[in-house]
Amino acid sequence: MSNFKRAPESDISKKHIDYSLQINRWFLKLIGAWPQINASSSVYKIMILLQIFVCSSVIAVTTIPCLLYVLFEADNIKQKLNAVAPLLHRVMGSVHYWVLLKRSHDIDKLIRHMEADWNLIQRIDEREVMLQHAKIGRFIVIICAVFMQSGLFLFSLGRSMKTTTIIIGNETFKTHPTSCPIYSKIIDTRFSPVNEIALILQNVTMFVASFSTVGACSLAAVFAKHACGQLNVLYAWLHELVENQKKSDTNQKLTAIVEHHLRTLSFISRVESIMHKASLAELMGCTIILCLMGYYTIMAWETFDTAKITSYVVIYLSMGFNIFIFCYIGEIITEQCKRVGEMAYMTDWYNLHHKTARGLILIIARSNNVIKITAGKLFHLSIATFGDVIKTSMVYLNFLRTMTM
Repeated sequence: MSNFKRAPESDISKKHIDYSLQINRWFLKLIGAWPQINASSSVYKIMILLQIFVCSSVIAVTTIPCLLYVLFEADNIKQKLNAVAPLLHRVMGSVHYWVLLKRSHDIDKLIRHMEADWNLIQRIDEREVMLQHAKIGRFIVIICAVFMQSGLFLFSLGRSMKTTTIIIGNETFKTHPTSCPIYSKIIDTRFSPVNEIALILQNVTMFVASFSTVGACSLAAVFAKHACGQLNVLYAWLHELVENQKKSDTNQKLTAIVEHHLRTLSFISRVESIMHKASLAELMGCTIILCLMGYYTIMAWETFDTAKITSYVVIYLSMGFNIFIFCYIGEIITEQCKRVGEMAYMTDWYNLHHKTARGLILIIARSNNVIKITAGKLFHLSIATFGDVIKTSMVYLNFLRTMTM
């Protein structure tokens, strides 16, 4: 666009892209889910594969016995319900982990797309707009990580420190209750050292699953805020379209606007194709877990177990925040895409040459056909959807209270 003071190119671009994705990289590298498409070292690739194998095995070793317990061993509905929430958390984490691994090549392309965008935008004022959105995306990632990890830390710490007494014959034993019950016909976790080993494995599984969830949620937030930054740059270009009335310059500006608009829509479309399965798992899982956390809190309130109540409330807030982030992302992308057409109309298009002004009609028409962020191609993610999730979880909670209390 117009020639303002230019910012240094390569160094600042790399610094900004690292700033945007730094926290995401920390979490995903811990579980081997950070895209390593261009890794040249064979040893490094083998280490990543080993890391993925270990994380996948740990999740499977603790999730499958819990599923068998719910299906075949739990005697009543309360025992089943107590095991469903941790089981669902692991299932959701597994889905997120699978999506991150399976679509790592596409995620790498999105990261390369972001790098190219930072290199293409040279004006300092436009880079400031992008940086503001990058800061918001980074802030969302931090809040998401703090909520999720603090809730799980409190829950796992409370479980690990608690002991229960069991009596077998004439002998009395003390054991630590596991966060996720295990099918006893596979292994008896009541006795040391199996109890301690199972407890460690379950805590590791919990954090691997949470890293996967935080990774998927935070990547979606960063990608969405980057797209919003690109659309805001586009708004500025539309405002400047009529500043220079030379036909050749105006046509050149309009060409740049159309190309940038299509490039941003392509980016959003790719984000949707990657995240829709993870979004569906999060939507369905969080609806049930929110219901169960409310149920567990009511049960703990009867005995006034403050440790349990605190951990359940924090987990409830973290799960609610996670699904809110997905819905918020869908809402802002839809609104920002629609706003392109509004901004095109709000320009002084009547001062343009009539042939150039007609080009804005196509931009307005394209902006009306927005790319929606969905959950499994079934539900449009929006603030209204978040409200529906909360209401549905409350309905399920009332149903559980009626059936079990």
